[in-house]
Parts: sequence; C-alpha cells; structure tokens
Amino acid sequence: MRTLVTGAVFALLAGTAQAQDAVTLQLKWVTQAQFAGYYVAQDQGFYEEEGLEVTIKPGGPDVAPVQVLLGGGADVMVDWLPSALAAREQGAAIVNIAQPFKSSGMMLTCLKESGVASPEDFKGKTLGVWFGGNEYPFLNWMSKLGLATDGSEGGVTVLKQGFNVDPLLQKQAACVSTMTYNEYWQVIDAGITPEDLVVFKYEDQGVATLEDGLYVMEEKLSDPAFEEKMVKFVRASMKGWKWAEENPDEAAMIVLENDDTGAQTEEHQKRMMGEIAKLTAGSNGALDEPDYQRTVDALLGGGSDPVISKAPEGAWTHQVTDKALN
Repeated sequence: MRTLVTGAVFALLAGTAQAQDAVTLQLKWVTQAQFAGYYVAQDQGFYEEEGLEVTIKPGGPDVAPVQVLLGGGADVMVDWLPSALAAREQGAAIVNIAQPFKSSGMMLTCLKESGVASPEDFKGKTLGVWFGGNEYPFLNWMSKLGLATDGSEGGVTVLKQGFNVDPLLQKQAACVSTMTYNEYWQVIDAGITPEDLVVFKYEDQGVATLEDGLYVMEEKLSDPAFEEKMVKFVRASMKGWKWAEENPDEAAMIVLENDDTGAQTEEHQKRMMGEIAKLTAGSNGALDEPDYQRTVDALLGGGSDPVISKAPEGAWTHQVTDKALN
C-alpha cells in the first residue's frame, strides 16, 4: 500500500511539473540590475506560483532581441520602444504588452570645462551618441534645438559612441550618452567628480522615450493559451519589480547570483538598483498612452530622417495587463 501511495505522489508531482508553462525571456542587455524584477520573480518563486518555468536569456552587444523573438528563440523580449517601433514599421509584427519602466534613464553627461552649461551651448561641440536604435531621442532633441547633426556649420558633431564613456574621459567629446544607472557612474568611478560635470536628463528636456518594455509577436496574442501565459508572466514580473523597488540591496544580490560572467560587482549593482527603482516607480505594468504618444511624436519629429514615417497602429495593447492587474 505504501508503494502505491508513493507512486501516486510521484505521479502527482510529475504532473505538476509537466503542467508548468515554459516561458523564455530575452533581455536587451547583459545580466544586471536593469532587469532585476525578472530575476527577483524567479528567485522569490513568483513565476512558480503562477505555474511558469521561466528561462531568462541575457543579451549583449552581439544580441538583437528583435531577431531572437522573430526567430522563435524567445516568447517575450525586453526592448526600448523606439527600436521596437522601427522594427515594426520594417515588417516585424511585435507589440508592447507591458511597460514596467515609467521613466527614462537616458541623459547627456558633459564636462563642465568644455563650456557646456545649457543646451544652447551644444552648438559647435562634439557629442557622443549611441546608435542601434538609441540615437532617435537625441536626434529629436537636436531637431527641436535647431541644431544640425550632419556635420554642417552651426550644428553639432556626432561621435558614434561605444557602450563606454571613453570619449569623455579622453576629452574627445564635450558630452557623452549615459544612463542614470550605469555609464554615469563609470564617469564617477574614473575619478571625475559630480561637481566637474553637467548632466541633461532626457526626461527634464521633454524628449524622453519609453525604455524597457515587454514585447511579443502580435500573432501569438490570438492564441488564448499564449495570452494566459503572458498574463501570468506579467503579473509575476511586476510583483518582482515592486519587490525589487522595496528591497533594492537584496534585489541587487539576486542579480549578482545570476551573473555567470562574474563581471558585475556588488557596489555597482546596488547603486544601479537604487537608480532603476526610480524608473520603475509609478508603473503598475500597464503602458501609459500619453507616454507612448510622446515617444511616437519624438520619433516622427527626428528631422529630415525620422525613424518612423507614420504613426504606428496596433503597436501596443492592454490586452494582457488588463487581465494581469485585475
């Protein structure tokens, strides 16, 4: 009898394991506190509570999340809205299903000694800019300031910046692109004091665009089973994000435990998580339509070479968050 009961228990456990829905998440960048909510949700059992078995795939300089999604290598990806809308216009039918980040962490960090005290001082200066989809808010900002970015007289010189701050440290540029939670601190760690810097946050300049949203293939949302899986995933992920906001140091340590490269440090991740918590604060996971429209307006207003040529249709939905948050 005992053997039968044990067999029944094993069968039940096996059935439970098989019942878990597999979800693969593709991150936009390497394992770091920028993605803490997902690692927390996994570590704290929030995904398991929803019956999900989640695989988190780090990104990197050689990983294009959209291509991974299109190729079937992930069910859902983290991406910035500008690059997602650009990909959608080019034929990739991807759609935003949730927006954990409410605010943008992007800014220009300038050496005070370069003579930049306000945006009016950009004229004639060399500015470091990230490309690969991250340049669009910058181009829109320069367009609003009436500053050419094509190297012509009276404008600015654009330096294609790698994902470091070397152009600023080596004084090849007056300003470089930084994130509040990452590259800015690379400048500080290099020995430059905050008093030696002037920073311009895109949020403060009215040119910020939405970052770090969750995207899936549009056609998959017509499958009720997939939709339900995403409802569970978003619900658990947002639970992870709110836990991370409330427990930033613990969240940073969870991220470190998942960093297989060993490249991250405790100090940097804790500092990063403190800044990330400011960006996710105020979001319940649902995309805010005015924030979306501001991003679209920025992309359409990028001067002579806008990233999108017309207002997108169907690029976001509350289909998932309406169910996940109720």
